[in-house]
Amino acid sequence: MKIGILTSGGDCPGLNAVIRGAVLKGIALQGHEFVGFRDGWRGVVQGDVVDIPRSLVRGIAKQGGTILGTSRTNPFENGGGPDVIKDHLQRLGIDAIIAIGGEGTLAAAKRLTDAGLRIVGVPKTVDNDLDATDYSFGFDTAVHIATEAIDRLRTTGESHHRCMIAEVMGRHVGWIALHAGMAAGAHAILIPEQKVSVERIGQWVKEAHARGRAPLVVVAEGFVPEHMESPHSERGLDTFGRPRMGGIADQLAPELEARTGIETRTTILGHVQRGGVPTAYDRVLATRLGMAAVHSVVEGRWGSMVALKGTDIEQVDFQAALGKLKVVPQKRYEEAAVLFG
Repeated sequence: MKIGILTSGGDCPGLNAVIRGAVLKGIALQGHEFVGFRDGWRGVVQGDVVDIPRSLVRGIAKQGGTILGTSRTNPFENGGGPDVIKDHLQRLGIDAIIAIGGEGTLAAAKRLTDAGLRIVGVPKTVDNDLDATDYSFGFDTAVHIATEAIDRLRTTGESHHRCMIAEVMGRHVGWIALHAGMAAGAHAILIPEQKVSVERIGQWVKEAHARGRAPLVVVAEGFVPEHMESPHSERGLDTFGRPRMGGIADQLAPELEARTGIETRTTILGHVQRGGVPTAYDRVLATRLGMAAVHSVVEGRWGSMVALKGTDIEQVDFQAALGKLKVVPQKRYEEAAVLFG
């Protein structure tokens, strides 16, 4: 069997480990042949592939990014669609596709599967927001990077007696903010699931400052204060029609400084959280998911994705994966909120 692999959407630590796991298992146990689509769905739509022999994946599990490249191409636009893709697959002799990506990628994969294509999925999101898997690879690495950066910000805040605001990724959910904020000892953690007034945030900041601490606030990019109706976004939409996030920290800083009288500075971590080498946990999880994806292909489990349930890798339908976001439960936020101020 000839299997095509694609990585789509934002890059993520662990993508190369998924590719390696799939290729090594597929070649070693079943003798399958692998090709990679260049730059995600763009390569699928254009039939642009590269061979993936065993030698190409040697040692790549520890590399960040993706050796195949990625993009936010919508496979139903710009000359794409099921019929075009089917023609390319037939011409190239590709029997099945392993699509590695987040919500947008998996939604596109479901539509293509419904149109008759043979696709299995591997979940990829640093936000950890897919409900059908307990954890997604890349999340652990992002939390580690954010925590280290916030630890460094704290020393500057303490030296200058400032309030520091660190903005981390989290479009719809606050898992990175929650974990990194708790690990770094933040005095306030602001997430999309919880609307909080600027006045309340200011109280937490003043309480920490009154104890002689340099207040530290961690905010997810999708956080919406009580006085706003929607997340801050000034950079337009991506190819899937979603607002490009970023900048809520810069909106909060002057308001907090005006209310507290404490000099407030911001740092937006942005793409730093996606970069660099994956943690050991993410390398192992990504490798296991890649190996399981090949098993799904062999079984013909089209329209499904592999997922982590507890410590086991299972198969779930795309529909279940796309049904709802995995939000931070109220009890988890309340658990962290005890430490605020």
